[in-house]
Order: sequence, then C-alpha cells, then structure tokens
Amino acid sequence: MKVLLVNGSPHKNGCTHTALCEVGRALNRNEIDTDIFWIGVKPIAGCTGCHACDKKGKCVFNDTVNEFLDIAGDYDGFVFGTPVHWGGVCGGMTSFLDRAFYADLRGGGNRFLLKPVASVISARRAGTTATWDQINKYFALMQMPIISSRYWTIVHGAKPSEVERDIEGMQTMRILGKNMAYFLKCKDVATKMGISLPEQEQVEYTNFIH
Repeated sequence: MKVLLVNGSPHKNGCTHTALCEVGRALNRNEIDTDIFWIGVKPIAGCTGCHACDKKGKCVFNDTVNEFLDIAGDYDGFVFGTPVHWGGVCGGMTSFLDRAFYADLRGGGNRFLLKPVASVISARRAGTTATWDQINKYFALMQMPIISSRYWTIVHGAKPSEVERDIEGMQTMRILGKNMAYFLKCKDVATKMGISLPEQEQVEYTNFIH
C-alpha cells in the first residue's frame, strides 16, 4: 500500500514539505510506502467549465494537474499539504484541486473514491482552521474518508526549522500518519474478506429552480 503526499506550496522544501515528511515517516514506520508530488511553481489555470474532461477523462489543459491524474489511481491514500495564503488555501493548490477533482468526477475516473485522505496546513500564524475547513470540503464531496489526528492537522512556523520546533504540530503529523496507516490496513483486511465498496448510484443533479 502506498500514499501520495501532495505538496501545494510554491516552496518545494519549505514548511509544508517539512510537515508532509513527518506524516510520511510515520506512514513508513507503519509499513506504508509514500511518494511526494510537488505541484510546482508554474501558473496553474483555474477550471473554465469547458467539460472537455467528460470525454477525455482528464483536463484540457495539459500541465501538472494531468501529471497528477496520470498517477493518482495507483495510490491507496492521499495527503494534501498547503500553506495558508490570505487566510485560505494557496491559489495554486485551489486551482489544482478544482481541476483535478472535477476532471475525475466528470470523466468517471474514480481515482479517489473511498480512498483515505488528509490535509496538512502550514502557517506562520493565523488562518489555519479556515484553510482546514476549505480544503476538507473537496474531500467530502469526493467521497473520501477524511483521516483526523489528535488536533487539527496544522503546523506553525515561518521556516522549516521553526516547524520542526512546533512540538505539538509535529506530533499531530505523526499521529495523522499512524491513523491513516491503521485505516488503510483495516480497509485492506475488509477487501481480502470480500467486502466490496458500496454500489454507486446515478447522480441526480438539481438546483434551486428544479
């Protein structure tokens, strides 16, 4: 089993990376393999609602989003990390999640269905819980079980060395990794016992007009 740690920070080896690595080490100690996927620093366009993904199964813009979608199906779980920018998820990560999840939904990819997921939030000071609320809405809509820790999954620090000194934050990351490993092992046992995923229903789309 393996988990993909997605770094949404423009700083490849910054504070968000530091927190993700602590989660990864806990997963590794519990026999779960990990890889890190960095979304990079190139501009990531937002979703244009063109619906080309309905037929293509991926986004019409061929960038890091499609690179992620190409490998996402091979992973059993995900941890998405983001710094706090202006009190919320950073812009690059927001566009990344908008397009990646929408393309998967519209194209019927089922790369994320009922796979465990967690968020890692990094901030110098404030905006962490608002960001936690924002990013977890994506996972709930994608039917992904959200793995928790003993506290909201946040760390504080203006540079990696400060994050490492956030003793409670780093402990929260380790507990998160252990909790995800436990969930993955339970899911694996259930699958081997012949317990299948719930049958999916045809989605009924409505709005406030009809």
